[in-house]
Amino acid sequence: MRLPDGVALHARPAGLFVRTAAGFRSRITVAAGEKRADAKSILGILALGAEGGTTLLLTAEGDDAEPALAALAACVAAFVE
Repeated sequence: MRLPDGVALHARPAGLFVRTAAGFRSRITVAAGEKRADAKSILGILALGAEGGTTLLLTAEGDDAEPALAALAACVAAFVE
């Protein structure tokens, strides 16, 4: 998935992203370029330094992995609304 142009994962969007991820039991990882982070870690997400247009690779492992990925994709899409 790609971050919308003009949207960076700074404090507010990163907080929404982390809160969404925290609602699932699955282990969720986010990659931006060569950097990887636990999707449930605000510091990890902020450390990605993801700017608008950055491609994010999400992976999830666990019983609720599929709905977790769908919820996070919807969360990112909502950043522009």
